[in-house]
Amino acid sequence: MTDVSKFLRVSKSVVFVNPVSGAGRAERNLPRVRSAFERAEIATEFVVATSATEMEIHVRAAIANGARLLFAMGGDGTVQSVVNAAIAGGAGESDVVVGILPSGGGNDFAAALGLPKDPAVLIAALCDATIRSVDVLRARTGDGAIRLFVGGGGVGLDVEAARHASGSYRRWPGRSRYLAAALRAWREFQPLGVRVEFPDDDLAAIDARVMTAAVLNTPSYGAGLRVAPDARIDDGLLDVSILKELNAAQVGRVIPQLFAKSTLPEPYLIRQKARTVVLQTDRDCMFHGDGEILGPAPVRIEVVPKAIQVITPAED
Repeated sequence: MTDVSKFLRVSKSVVFVNPVSGAGRAERNLPRVRSAFERAEIATEFVVATSATEMEIHVRAAIANGARLLFAMGGDGTVQSVVNAAIAGGAGESDVVVGILPSGGGNDFAAALGLPKDPAVLIAALCDATIRSVDVLRARTGDGAIRLFVGGGGVGLDVEAARHASGSYRRWPGRSRYLAAALRAWREFQPLGVRVEFPDDDLAAIDARVMTAAVLNTPSYGAGLRVAPDARIDDGLLDVSILKELNAAQVGRVIPQLFAKSTLPEPYLIRQKARTVVLQTDRDCMFHGDGEILGPAPVRIEVVPKAIQVITPAED
C-alpha cells in the first residue's frame, strides 16, 4: 500500500460526476463535496457527464492531460466507466489511482473497499488513506464486446431487475429500488437453463435451471444484497453464485429474508470460486455488469488481478 498524502501533493486530480446517480443523489452531494475538497486544501477539477460514453471521453482526455488521481462520483456504473476508460482496452494495469465518492443507488464496490457512505467524510480522511491494488472482472459477451466491471453481474432474473431499477424505479432510494425491481421481475420471469463452465480451473461444469446465475468480485450487489459473502476483491478469484429455480412457496420464504437480512437462504444457492467462468443459456439472454447491460450470452468472465489502484481507508 502507498500513502495517499504523497500522491495528492504531486498528482493532478479530477472528479467525474454522474449527476443522475442515486436518483440525483450525486448532484445533491456536489456542493458538499466541493466544500470538503476546499477544506482539505486539495485542488481538483470537476467534470459532469450524464452518459457512460461522455464520461469515458472525459476520463481519457484528463489522463492525456496529465491527471493521475481520478475520482468517480456516483454508483458502481460510474466507477465502471472510469475504470474502463483508465485501462486501455480493458487488458492491463494503469498508473492512475481511482478514488470513489459513493453517491449512487448501489455502492457495492465502495462497500467492499470499506469506504464511508458519506463522500465528504471520505475526503476529510484522504490524507490518512492508502492506495491498494484490487481485481476487476472482464466480460466478453456473445457479440464479441469486451468490458470490465467492478462488482457483480449475471444472467437471468437480475438482468430484468436491472432494467426495472434503471427504468420504472430509478428514482427510488438505495436498496428499495433494487428489491422492488426484483419483485416485479419475479412476477414475469421464467426460470432459465444455464450451463456454467470453468475453462481455466479443474472444476466440473454446472447445469441447472435457475432464477439467476451471478458472477461477483464483491460480496454484494444490487445495493447490498450479499449473494457472495466470502468474495474478496484482491484474491485473484471470482465468485459464482447461482440462485436455483424457485416455486411460489419458496419465493414467499425468500422475500422476507431479502428485506430483513439482504441475504438468500443457503439451500437455494450453488456457489463456486474460479478464475474464469463461461455462462451459456438455453434462450436469448443479456448479461449485465454493475447493473449495466453489457451484451448477450454466451459470456466469458475472467479475473484481471490487481488491475487498478484505489483509495481505501488506512489500516488500523
